[in-house]
Amino acid sequence: MNEEKKLIQAANGPSLEEINNTVAIPKNGSFWRNLLAFSGPGALVAVGYMDPGNWITSIGGGAEYGYLLLSVILISSLIAMLLQYMAAKLGIVTQMDLAQATRKHTSKGLGFVLWIVTELAIMATDIAEVIGGTIALNLLFGLPLLVGVILTIFDVLLLLFLMKLGFRKIEAIVMTLILVIMLVFCYEVIIAQPDLPAVLQGFIPQKQVLNHGQLTMALGIVGATVMPHNLYLHSSISQSRKIDRSDTQEVATAVRFATWDSNIQLSAAFLVNCLLLILGSALFFGHSEEVGTFSALFNALQDSSIAGAVASPVLSVLFAVALLASGQNSTITGTLTGQVVMEGFIHMKIPTWARRLITRGLSVIPVLLCTIYFGGNEQALDDLLIYSQVFLSIALPVSMIPLVLFTSSKKIMGERFKNPLWVSTLGWICAIALTVLNVRLIIETLGNF
Repeated sequence: MNEEKKLIQAANGPSLEEINNTVAIPKNGSFWRNLLAFSGPGALVAVGYMDPGNWITSIGGGAEYGYLLLSVILISSLIAMLLQYMAAKLGIVTQMDLAQATRKHTSKGLGFVLWIVTELAIMATDIAEVIGGTIALNLLFGLPLLVGVILTIFDVLLLLFLMKLGFRKIEAIVMTLILVIMLVFCYEVIIAQPDLPAVLQGFIPQKQVLNHGQLTMALGIVGATVMPHNLYLHSSISQSRKIDRSDTQEVATAVRFATWDSNIQLSAAFLVNCLLLILGSALFFGHSEEVGTFSALFNALQDSSIAGAVASPVLSVLFAVALLASGQNSTITGTLTGQVVMEGFIHMKIPTWARRLITRGLSVIPVLLCTIYFGGNEQALDDLLIYSQVFLSIALPVSMIPLVLFTSSKKIMGERFKNPLWVSTLGWICAIALTVLNVRLIIETLGNF
């Protein structure tokens, strides 16, 4: 482990230097004090698992296929917990984030290609945030879609303000917004009165071959649930806690509580995603063509001919408020991840405000062009959002394979912290299975042209 540390110091410095090793941890604290001290990074990671991309894929999946794809959300969430555990462990043990580790163990050319793919994945994530925020502004305040797209560029000011408050306060704000989103959808699902036996049956994987539409939606859910950029983010912000890196027992304790934090927060994200799909199925099953956009969903929640007796303007407003909160929440993590990836892969450090403007500016371009070309047609934006989530699923193996490889290596992690055989086996099964499904999706999609 000492040898590895020397190599790290000779590389490109700590990840996210401004927050690295800054949050104090109580010495000899109780389980609950330690859990509280380590809680936070998992919330920033969980935000990516309940962003606007999840909303359209999960609600759309419920409206079109009922409760069938609940099993996909369950499996995706379990995969996410496994991968985020590996990511946090990689950062804490090696003091490298995934981008740094990948760049260190690959050639310059391959590292550059992987950086491009990862940047495109971050753009795909940001596209979902832009679309979600734009449509939420339209629904709540009546702003034209084109104006909303342009306004989302300026959320960089919000991020800069939050960064001045300190990392611990950012974590608290994010956790509060997650709670708001969860409460909104708990309320809406309770009002919708779903068929509970059918819900429970939906968590059991069905023995059937998915058709192209179901496969596209399933992979969209996977891409929206298991976010590749979160692996880079978690491996970095897990290093924000101040521990003695030379004490292997303290490192082991940090890994254990980071895992607790991650799994608790991802369980909350799992609940939100389930609520989204259940809401789509309970209220809109059989009406999938009438709820294909966020605006249609907003209107359907107050249309008794679609949502039944539970329809009301209150449900619509709550939906739009939660959508706006979700998009803004994800802005924070998108910026941090962009910084991690750029610094880790190509060793380039630029000011946060410049990084945010570049990332958001590049992400706004396709949304802006789509809005102008289709004359503000929201259906086109929602289609763009769904395919951005499918791209995330296609990009996922590029992040998964190095992560499983590095955390399974005795040379990189040490004997104590390398993955047990069963963890490595599960990791490789997930990576191979997703890669095969993605190849099938690409072939079928190309065959339809």
